[in-house]
Amino acid sequence: MANLSNDQISILHHWNNSIRSAHFIHHETKIPLSTVKYNIKKLKETKSLEHRGGNGRPCVINNADSRAIAQYIRRDNETTLKEIQEKLSETHQRSVSLSTISRYLHNHGYRSVLPVNTPMLTVEQKQRRVQWAKKHQADDWTCTIFTDESSFQLFRNTIRRWSKNPEIEVKRIPKNRQKVHIWGAISIKGVIGYHTFRINLNGIYFVDILKHHLLPGAKMKFKRCWRLQQDNDPKHTSGVAKEFIKNNVPELLEWPANSPDLNPIENYWNVIKRRVEKRKPTNINDMEQFMNEEIEKTDPNFLINFINSMKDRCLSVISSNGERIKF
Repeated sequence: MANLSNDQISILHHWNNSIRSAHFIHHETKIPLSTVKYNIKKLKETKSLEHRGGNGRPCVINNADSRAIAQYIRRDNETTLKEIQEKLSETHQRSVSLSTISRYLHNHGYRSVLPVNTPMLTVEQKQRRVQWAKKHQADDWTCTIFTDESSFQLFRNTIRRWSKNPEIEVKRIPKNRQKVHIWGAISIKGVIGYHTFRINLNGIYFVDILKHHLLPGAKMKFKRCWRLQQDNDPKHTSGVAKEFIKNNVPELLEWPANSPDLNPIENYWNVIKRRVEKRKPTNINDMEQFMNEEIEKTDPNFLINFINSMKDRCLSVISSNGERIKF
């Protein structure tokens, strides 16, 4: 294995031990998911990770380019690939493609990340996450309806940064943000229901949402054979909500505290947010309209991979001793 990188050796070790889940290997080793998927595909197709000599052309980035790129990022880690390309052209008279620059940065440990603001997990929460994952790792998730609220912000902070330590990036929160809130429910059979709103949510309003936007779709797609997932937000656990759920929901899935990373609907919200932002809404009304339109266009098959990731999420939580995971 003299020609293999440390990442490839680690991936091959998992492969030889019959561990074929790209997400699991990614969370176990912290190797970029794209790298894991590429090498697993190579193993499936060629049974080997050895480099076949003579393939491809030599790297077009020379030592001078390398030093220049590193300097650009040290001075401004919010610089874009396009800006790096233009600087190389202006300063070094070099024509380098965006894909080559991106590949170079990733090969040298840089990742393009959005700063995040995530609550810390307590020791007890980590323990409960592991217990929950062990209990549910073999569950059949085909009849589970995943729900959650989210907020769509007009002109939200989407400035990406190049970083070798994504976890230390601090999110800068703008003032006076215009937002539209949304409650939604998804399953392996597609979007069950959703509702947008701009007022503060309370227990009574939450029950009204469940009555008009959860039950009709759930009964149509699952009859009486379904399970509801929701987090432990006070509105969800209020007396009026508990009573409604007890009388109308066949089964309620217990959920560990502070665990949005376990919920596949978070991935769905991120996709919808990107699609809405791509349409460049200029006011809050346009944004709400775009939100509704993008959700209505959702292909049910698009959600299957999100739901099917639940086993890998459980395994990742167990292997990380309850730490937060990335999917």
